[in-house]
Amino acid sequence: MLLPAMTPARTGALLGIGFLSLLLLTVPQGALAQSTSGDASSRAIGEAPAGVPGVDFPINVEAAPRPLAQATRTQVAIRVDGHLDESAWLEAPVIDHFVQSQPHTGFLASERTEVMILYDDQALYIGARLHESDPARSTLLTLERDFPGASTRDSDIFAITLDTFFDRRNSFIFLVNPRGALRDGQTFDDSRNMDFAWRGAVEVETVQADWGWTLEMAIPWSALRFDPSGDELQFGMNLLRRVRWKNEDSYWAPVERHDPVHRMSRAGTLTGIEGVSSGRNLRVKPFLSASHGTGPALGEADLGGQWKVGGDVKVGLTPQLTLDMTLNTDFSQVEVDQQQVNLTRFSLFFPEQREFFVENSGSFTFGDVTERGYRTGSSLRQFTLFHSRRIGITPGGQPLPILGGGRVSGRVGDTELGFLNMQTRSGLGLPAENFAVARVRRPVGSGGDVGFLFVNRQPLNTGSLRADLGEAGNRNPGSAGTGNRLPGGEEGDGEVWTANRSFGVDANLRLLGNLIVNAYAAGVQDSRLTGDRFAGRVAAAWRDRMVNASAFVRHVGDDFDPGVGFVRRPGVRHHYATFGLHPRPAWSLIQEVNPYVEMDYVTSAGSRDPIIQSASGLLTRTRRVGMDVEFSDGSELSLGLDDRYEVLDLPFRVSGGARVNPGSYRFQEIALTYESSLARSFSARVNVEGGGFFDGHRTSTRFRGRWRPNAHLSVDATVDHNRISLPEAGRFNADVLGGRVRYAHSTRLFASSFVQYNTATDQVITSLRLNYIHAPLSDFYLTVTDRRGVDGTGPEERVVAIKLTRTLAL
Repeated sequence: MLLPAMTPARTGALLGIGFLSLLLLTVPQGALAQSTSGDASSRAIGEAPAGVPGVDFPINVEAAPRPLAQATRTQVAIRVDGHLDESAWLEAPVIDHFVQSQPHTGFLASERTEVMILYDDQALYIGARLHESDPARSTLLTLERDFPGASTRDSDIFAITLDTFFDRRNSFIFLVNPRGALRDGQTFDDSRNMDFAWRGAVEVETVQADWGWTLEMAIPWSALRFDPSGDELQFGMNLLRRVRWKNEDSYWAPVERHDPVHRMSRAGTLTGIEGVSSGRNLRVKPFLSASHGTGPALGEADLGGQWKVGGDVKVGLTPQLTLDMTLNTDFSQVEVDQQQVNLTRFSLFFPEQREFFVENSGSFTFGDVTERGYRTGSSLRQFTLFHSRRIGITPGGQPLPILGGGRVSGRVGDTELGFLNMQTRSGLGLPAENFAVARVRRPVGSGGDVGFLFVNRQPLNTGSLRADLGEAGNRNPGSAGTGNRLPGGEEGDGEVWTANRSFGVDANLRLLGNLIVNAYAAGVQDSRLTGDRFAGRVAAAWRDRMVNASAFVRHVGDDFDPGVGFVRRPGVRHHYATFGLHPRPAWSLIQEVNPYVEMDYVTSAGSRDPIIQSASGLLTRTRRVGMDVEFSDGSELSLGLDDRYEVLDLPFRVSGGARVNPGSYRFQEIALTYESSLARSFSARVNVEGGGFFDGHRTSTRFRGRWRPNAHLSVDATVDHNRISLPEAGRFNADVLGGRVRYAHSTRLFASSFVQYNTATDQVITSLRLNYIHAPLSDFYLTVTDRRGVDGTGPEERVVAIKLTRTLAL
């Protein structure tokens, strides 16, 4: 047994050790280390690149005024080649004097960055010179567009965010690494939501030199949304320079360490743009796809050869509203879901990966929203009223044919609007359905909003068709994942299809600079539902440089079942609270320490189950004490100790088939996680957990490693190993193994392979993918998906597909 029984004395001792450590870390810096002022500080962060007359560093980044920059109209044609050799670049004002957010918040950046901004009637041009004291140590993530499977924190980066409506809330973001790989997207609600499926017809080139690198980028006005009616445009703007080997992030508009570059309420302002418009803003993207499928797991309609023709259309209805339409929608290029081990009785959440649904998804967000830098205790993975994955996908993850649909998103005045309508075809024993979504939001105060969401799911042939749901964690087919609960103690049954409507109001407020308040109330209308169909939540959180605290209460009725949403746990009232600190000790190896405590307390929301009633309504109680440590090189260490009490009203099966019976259980768990610095060619994340598991024991080891010998090649390996012991089942394993190889020949040609093995299903899943960008926003894909058992028999499912797209600007 990895973890001994946790008596109150042992728990108290661990708490005492944790807070003693906190006391040591928060004593005056001079008592533990040399002062960081004067010459010592200069040596620690390097010589100031150019100095700033009249400014003493470090500055208070929260109180610092927001900077201004001027864009210059150019009469010279700009050739985007990365050389910055046109005369207009030499005459443009230079933006420099970036300020660190980490590792030394408020100090001048240790590497010089110079940015110039030009424009003409066609585009906005960004030029940058990024000086490097040691160019050989520059860290490259990949050549592949959008950096798939990785984070921008893995690489040296230059980024620009543009708040084109100057509302201090939303932005377009463009990130580039030294080899010219681009990731672009949109952010919403002052960093609450991000959409990196959005792609603009952006040109970018970089050139590396012995002193650093240069960047040249052209962003067409037709790729942006803005209001051209004023005499002069003003954009919110921030710029980021990341030097990965130093773990240094510096910003033009200074921000705190936990704030991202797209926190637009803290951005500066770009002025000087006149006489431009987005033009007709009409794009047509037809596609041609062909596939061939074999294997008994495929439906009859997917066997053999298939041809498909369709396309997408993007129309700028106004400078502020965009219409997106899709016909005969095809997602054959989307990679298969990553397998997960489910050791809970709740449904797994699988993220949306389909481009049409991910784009502008922030416009429709409603639920347990999170805030960057805040520990909020929940996320959209626990509750969201609209999850687009419920459209066109069965509970088992098989795609259903989508006839087409449309989306309108943008704003009218200050009101943000989002309307979506999609139509699926019948297939796999499921009916054709219509999905309609309406979202309206109004800004309130600084970074806040109030809104309304309505979702309607309407089957076109009701009353008689029944679908085999298998192990369904949600009542309607198309759920976001597979649950392990056994309704009535046995396998789930089919359901009669009826119309399902869900609706809700929400508010997300930012007060006093550091206080956030999130609240929503939602209901469901469905003829099958007769119990409590209401859900609501009120949450508040405070985060400043030292304190991180939050609390919420959430109610989810036992019959609250949004047909196009995701609810991890219905029929509960959930209370949560946490308190933590973020001291920054003056130790050269440690950047920040975060000791914290948190508690979840979940009771029944009026369930009539006799087991729950006998337990006085308590379903779950989790008490945690933890410590996170961030080291100066960017590596991280986390330690957590949980004391859990669980009441099971129904039996459930964990991955591997072992059954956990109803009853009440108390057990303890301990977890240790270490993630190495991402600046190295080999990086890894290791997580070890162990302790009780209901009336048994569990030891879990999770490993994720990545080897990047150069910008062309990346090799990943993942291991999720769980050793479980239960009285009825004895000892057994529940494992998922995976390996991925990515190769980027250039910034336009990429290939990848992905292999997974899941012991719960005894299946090996292989996915191969080739992507060639033959023109801006135009792709050729070749994909192979193979799913087979480990017994050596033929594939249960194999699909080979090609897809060709071409974007035409009209």
